[in-house]
Amino acid sequence: MKLNQLKPTPGANRDRRRVGRGMGSGLGKTAGRGHKGQHARSGGFHKVGFEGGQMPLQRRLPKRGFVSRTRDDTAEVRLSDLDRITTGTVDLAALKAAGVVPHLAKRAKVIVSGKLTGKPVLKGIAVSKGARAAIEAAGGSIELPEVKPAVGKRADRRKAYIEQAKARAEPKPKTEKPAAAAEKPAKQEKKAKGEPKAEGKAKAEPKSKPKTLKGE
Repeated sequence: MKLNQLKPTPGANRDRRRVGRGMGSGLGKTAGRGHKGQHARSGGFHKVGFEGGQMPLQRRLPKRGFVSRTRDDTAEVRLSDLDRITTGTVDLAALKAAGVVPHLAKRAKVIVSGKLTGKPVLKGIAVSKGARAAIEAAGGSIELPEVKPAVGKRADRRKAYIEQAKARAEPKPKTEKPAAAAEKPAKQEKKAKGEPKAEGKAKAEPKSKPKTLKGE
């Protein structure tokens, strides 16, 4: 076969449909649009999912969750995958060269999965709590890059929010009850014993005016 003999498969390329070119074309007069109706008019188009004005299906169904756009940036590495790299330190470039993580990965994190036989030296790779314990128990080491503290208004607001959250989480000290609250049980005990209540002050009797005789 030669390059000048290459041609598409029969039926792959078809002629463009020419509508409205007379009855001989097979698509004359109405040009394949049919008689009357929305689709026969110019501009007779509605968006996908339109249901005549009623609430469409994509809005009636509940929505939950989302798909993160950065889900592929961090690749997970098993403990058993670290045995593929036998020379030098284990960093992101070495993991990509060994085919452990994809080339598009921006970060890597070691998780507890599989058995570790060697003594890897990790550099610039995140590890989980269990993976750190397994690597250190096997005699390996972990070197993480220094993280500079965040500076700016946003960092200050976040720091203040964390301090407020810690303050709310701390248990509040118990305060002593006032003396008035301590007297209430004593009063209730007196009522239970049936002690008579102290009578209130007697009402003052109205003073009667002296009778006077007529003519005095």
